[in-house]
Amino acid sequence: MEFPPMPAQLQLLQMLIGYCDKAPQLLNLPELGFLKAFVEKLGGKVPDGAPDLSGMMGGKQESSGGAPKTESQKEEPKAAESDPESDLELDNEGCVEPDSEPNQPMGDASKEPTEEEFDQANDLRSQAAAAYGEQKYDEAVKLFTDAIQLNPKSALYYAKRGQAYLKLQKPNACIRDCDRALEINPDSATAYKFRGRANRLLGHWEEAVKDLRQACKLDFDEEADEWLKEVTPNAKKIEQHKQKQARRQQEREFRERQERARKAQEANRKAAEEGTTAGAAPGAGGMPFGMGISEELLKSFDDPEVRNAIMDMFSNPSNISKYMNNPKIMSVLMKLYSNEQGGGGGGFPGFGAGGFPNFGGFGGGADAGAGAGAGAGARAGAGAGAGAGSGGARVDDLD
Repeated sequence: MEFPPMPAQLQLLQMLIGYCDKAPQLLNLPELGFLKAFVEKLGGKVPDGAPDLSGMMGGKQESSGGAPKTESQKEEPKAAESDPESDLELDNEGCVEPDSEPNQPMGDASKEPTEEEFDQANDLRSQAAAAYGEQKYDEAVKLFTDAIQLNPKSALYYAKRGQAYLKLQKPNACIRDCDRALEINPDSATAYKFRGRANRLLGHWEEAVKDLRQACKLDFDEEADEWLKEVTPNAKKIEQHKQKQARRQQEREFRERQERARKAQEANRKAAEEGTTAGAAPGAGGMPFGMGISEELLKSFDDPEVRNAIMDMFSNPSNISKYMNNPKIMSVLMKLYSNEQGGGGGGFPGFGAGGFPNFGGFGGGADAGAGAGAGAGARAGAGAGAGAGSGGARVDDLD
């Protein structure tokens, strides 16, 4: 790099510093590591994180631009989030307080019962069924527990003990038994039936509907069907309420997107006005692109290849010759020039008015060809000759 720097190079550096002032996180880019190190060496600190590209468009942060929000504006989103749910009215008659006793004995799941233990467990199951029929539910639970200790492989023993727990108003104990029964036999209609009833007693309407519906599907039972009809209205209300809440959430998100779009449009409008007010920079070189960059064009810089190429040209404008045969880079560069110049005039820093490495230059007008520049060496530019393209290269010729 020549020293002292040429005016065009100083202009390029000034532009880069301006971008870093708007979005300091740009210094976290690997290509600008040398500049970050210099800033930190002087005692400065670069904020962590990715660069804020909105700053490159001339947009202003909410905290620094615009009128301060009023209290009503600040509280509006909170009010929207706290919509009352009074429209959800459930019939909780018949629900009970959840039981919180220690877990019941579940037996040894790895135990393989002998034939004698099978017979003993079956006798205990019969005694438990008799006790249940006599409404001796505590005794039935104890007998089923003894049977489970002898034969922990029977899904029916767990489901029937769960039924006895239901009579004792212990729905959580019933659910634990039915869960184990379904681990042993996933198609146990009895376990689904009693677990559905336990969920109903706890007010878990959606789970109750699911279990009772599955019980009727596996083995239709009139009692299970009656229980299903009992819980369906509440479950349906919950489903409709969730759908309504989802619609409200979607509407809120849509309004927020609209507001973000409105703010972005306003920022772009202000940026365009600021760019127009600033006018063309003194001197013939111009900047590679100005402050009124569209959001679509900014997305091009997400591509590392494009970003690295632009930074390479920032460091040395003559490096543009390396990218002449790269359609992707040239297309982005042409769009940047079109964005900056509109109808005319500035050129790449260090190459004069309309000058462009290896080209005669562009005028940028509808059919205005640039003068016959002499390539990369023509730093003074080759003149802004008019006419139907007297040796100049038009933007659309390079797309």
